[in-house]
Amino acid sequence: MAARAGRLQAMGMIMMPDTNATMAQQIADAAIRFEERRTGHSPDSATVVLSGDTLVVTLHGALSPAETALATTPAGAAQVQEFHRQLFATSSESLRQEIRRITGVEVREATAEVEPTTGTVVHVFTSGTMVQVFLLARGVPAETWDGKRTADLS
Repeated sequence: MAARAGRLQAMGMIMMPDTNATMAQQIADAAIRFEERRTGHSPDSATVVLSGDTLVVTLHGALSPAETALATTPAGAAQVQEFHRQLFATSSESLRQEIRRITGVEVREATAEVEPTTGTVVHVFTSGTMVQVFLLARGVPAETWDGKRTADLS
């Protein structure tokens, strides 16, 4: 659904909140709309993970073509990272409020991190915990993750 919302927004359509969507889907849609409003670029998709009191929103394909080109050098990558950190710090209140509306829980802390080589932007909302985010080279099969079989990480 989040990817669909991103594509619809890119075509200039407005998505109405889906009352049958899960909280994760609603947050993913809100994050995509937020990113497009603040940067003018709609991410390809969003992934939302909640663990305890930490909510992580990963926006895939969130950088514009110009930002992707700029990030090909170390100095340019640092510039893109800092731009997104500062932009998020000064504009995230509306997304924080939308998360509160959806979940019924206030967001106490929020930060953003950018992986410029992949175009991924990660928003982290916490209650004071330290969060480490690792972007894997590929997905881990569910049956491996839940311990049903040994991982083949070749």
